[in-house]
Amino acid sequence: SLHPDNVKQVDGYDDDTAPYLAATETAFSTAYEGIKSVRAARAAAAKNPTWNEAQQLIHTDDFAQKQFAKIAKHLDSAHATLMKGIKQLETDLSTPVTSTATGGIAGEIRAHVKGLPSGQRMDMVRRAIAAGDHTTATAVLGAPSYLSGLEDGMSAALLRVYHATHNPDKAKRLKAMQGARDLIEARAGLVFSELEKAVGAPPEKAKALREAKTASEKQFIMQGAA
Repeated sequence: SLHPDNVKQVDGYDDDTAPYLAATETAFSTAYEGIKSVRAARAAAAKNPTWNEAQQLIHTDDFAQKQFAKIAKHLDSAHATLMKGIKQLETDLSTPVTSTATGGIAGEIRAHVKGLPSGQRMDMVRRAIAAGDHTTATAVLGAPSYLSGLEDGMSAALLRVYHATHNPDKAKRLKAMQGARDLIEARAGLVFSELEKAVGAPPEKAKALREAKTASEKQFIMQGAA
């Protein structure tokens, strides 16, 4: 679930969008390899003849905490980068358009659309967008929605369709970045459970052993100073 190849399965991922998801791939690679390294550290600790089980756990947990800090940094950074890019693209794909119709044509188009049954208004604008009829589409979308008999939500949805249709690269990039964001949000929590498995014990146990070790060492120091 944390392998970086999962990023390549995101809807919209291809050679064009890969650069925008590079930080996400790096973050997943850091998580995947970091967890592997903790498992290797645990195995190495078990072979140290001078460490008992408690010492093995403490040292492995110390290493795991360092890996977690690195993993969290990469995941947070990738998520922040995606959110910033998504916000900009959503703004770009929602930018108001200017009517390209001349004279009173724009008004006549809007009046025609308004005169259609409500169920046909959106269909006409959608067909105009799909056909590349900028005159019709922008006449409707470049003016207040009530002039064409459209509800605000309908107008906003059609404007998004218009931009996505005529800016397919941006639309594809947005889809890929949203998918990468969702992947991070859905899988980042697995880092905690996988690191715990790699260490072989919950963080609370390692913390308790570490505190007991510190308390014991203080007693030795105090006895030596007495």
